[in-house]
Amino acid sequence: MHFLSLTIAFLLALTGINHNPGIAAMNNTNENFQPVKTIVINSNDQMRFDTNEIRVKAGEKIKLTLNHTGKLPKNAMGHNFVLLEAGTDVAKFSQAAMNAKATEYIPSKGVIAHTKLIGGGESTTIEFTAPKKGTYEFICSFPGHYAMMKGKFIVE
Repeated sequence: MHFLSLTIAFLLALTGINHNPGIAAMNNTNENFQPVKTIVINSNDQMRFDTNEIRVKAGEKIKLTLNHTGKLPKNAMGHNFVLLEAGTDVAKFSQAAMNAKATEYIPSKGVIAHTKLIGGGESTTIEFTAPKKGTYEFICSFPGHYAMMKGKFIVE
């Protein structure tokens, strides 16, 4: 019986299966593991984000949640978070966004990451990797919102 137990333990070790998950978790170290930076942004019916500056590190994993704390529906007061590529002309991008209703006002060029469009009481979450060092713009691309709903995404 002892031989059978040792044989099973040996086979489990070879296949990577561990009957004690606590030990497996302690022994499973990944030098490339990178914690996720969680960012929460609130938006409202007055066309405002609750922040106009976000700071992250280059290559950092980002988990961004956008909350719409207002009550108005998406078709009247929809909000999203759009992180623009460096050097993107915000006014030109926003003009193109007005013509992109089919894609929730997200043009096909100039975007690093974006959330879906949400209405009052809704939330949405995205995950992405922070770009290289620099200062980037973020906006809400719903028509007419970018002038008030914008900020700097600073990558250090």
